[in-house]
Amino acid sequence: MPIFEYHCPKCDEDFEKIVFNDKTKVQCPKCNSSRLSKKVSAFSFKSGSKFVAASSKAGGCSGCSSHHCGTCH
Repeated sequence: MPIFEYHCPKCDEDFEKIVFNDKTKVQCPKCNSSRLSKKVSAFSFKSGSKFVAASSKAGGCSGCSSHHCGTCH
C-alpha cells in the first residue's frame, strides 16, 4: 500500500494519503478540495542487506539530521 504526499494549493495544507489503487479519491482533509499537487517523496530501498534512503541529502532522511531513518518519525 503506497503512501503518497500531497499539497493543497487552495489552503496550503500538506498531507499524506494511503492510495490503494488509481480509483482512490483523494481530497484535502482541511478544505475537501480535490485540486491537489502530488509531492515528490524520499523513499528507501533495500541494497544488499541494508536499507538505503533515496533522498537528495547525503546521510539521513529529508526531515531530520539522523542517519537512521527509523528514528525520524
